[in-house]
Amino acid sequence: MIRFSTLDVEMPPIDPQRVKAWIGEVAEKHGKTVGELYYYFCSDEKLLEINKERLGHDFYTDIVTFPLTDCETVLSSEFCISIERIKENAETFGRSYESELHRVIIHGVLHLIGLDDLTDEEEKEMREQEEISLELYKTMANDYGYDHAYCKSGHCQ
Repeated sequence: MIRFSTLDVEMPPIDPQRVKAWIGEVAEKHGKTVGELYYYFCSDEKLLEINKERLGHDFYTDIVTFPLTDCETVLSSEFCISIERIKENAETFGRSYESELHRVIIHGVLHLIGLDDLTDEEEKEMREQEEISLELYKTMANDYGYDHAYCKSGHCQ
């Protein structure tokens, strides 16, 4: 189950069915399955507050990931994503807002899969996997409904 909610901002422009199917495909390609993923979109200030309270970090970021289980094969987590940070990063890196939004959405999933970005080598691998995932998203049909394999499994409801 994948759910999208907001805390103090409007819902960003995403196609929930397509994004859910995409996340499922990325997980599958890495030998994982999706358990429960909760995406909370919020402002910079709200994410800073969450970052301070839950992680003790006093800095702005685009996403924080809170795994809900230690299971290595089933991905379950809460993600808090700053819409303001995504907008700023899109401008900074010369990307579209939509592309940066999807990059951050899948970035959290890639962390759950086991990728990290602390060293230069890890960051290079993370960026490569983000690009591969974004290409997969672009190639997925916009209007597949429940014909898509991941949706057939009941996860897109």
